[in-house]
Amino acid sequence: MVKLSVNVNKIAVLRNSRGGELPSVIKAARTAIDAGCHGITVHPRPDARHITHRDVLELAEMLTVEFNIEGYPAPEFLDLVCRVKPTQCTLVPDPPGVITSNAGWNLASGADWLREVLKRLRDAGIRTSLFLEADVLQVPRARAMGADRIELYTGPYAHEFGTPEGTRILAMHREAARVAREEGLGINAGHDLNLDNIPAYVKAVKGLAETSIGHALISDAIYMGLTRAVKAYLKALGSKPRVMKQARARKARRPAMR
Repeated sequence: MVKLSVNVNKIAVLRNSRGGELPSVIKAARTAIDAGCHGITVHPRPDARHITHRDVLELAEMLTVEFNIEGYPAPEFLDLVCRVKPTQCTLVPDPPGVITSNAGWNLASGADWLREVLKRLRDAGIRTSLFLEADVLQVPRARAMGADRIELYTGPYAHEFGTPEGTRILAMHREAARVAREEGLGINAGHDLNLDNIPAYVKAVKGLAETSIGHALISDAIYMGLTRAVKAYLKALGSKPRVMKQARARKARRPAMR
């Protein structure tokens, strides 16, 4: 079963555009959890233009599902991650001013320093994932560096979906996933996945463990509501909603500590 991790960054974008506390990142996360998602993802950036450090700390306090924190491994980011100890940390090669992730790591050149980063996270008990292009030559390098998983960058696939080029790119993802399985790496995927392009991707990419989806899901939620949107994405993934135990459900509804 492919797990759905809901990225709540866009909730924070809307909140920060007005100031104050509305809409609430915590309430949005609770709603997504109650709808059956398997995890929550955030991507704090240095300028805090959406998710803030306070958001990360409050989510860590209340979450009853897997917590995935993604971002560029700058010292401040790593200190926050090691303090929170999420289930997973996804390392992304974002330059400081980029609007959104737009490329995977080039592990063939100048990336040896990631070994120590991955070791630090692993020693803290955090599962690690490297954001990669669908390049079969990059995948074994991720394993050699000590990553637990890779997250395949699906932006090019999404942009070309429904075209011959999209079919070619999907074949590259299928092959990269095959190599990842051979290397013993877990396989995640994310970026611009939506209700239209997800089913073909899930069918082609065997062994997919998790997708992280934010922009499209939150956009759909504007039209259909967040609960219905989460359920629609679970259906598109061919996944069953996560079933909460009663005690965990009560915990999820408790106010976050400040």
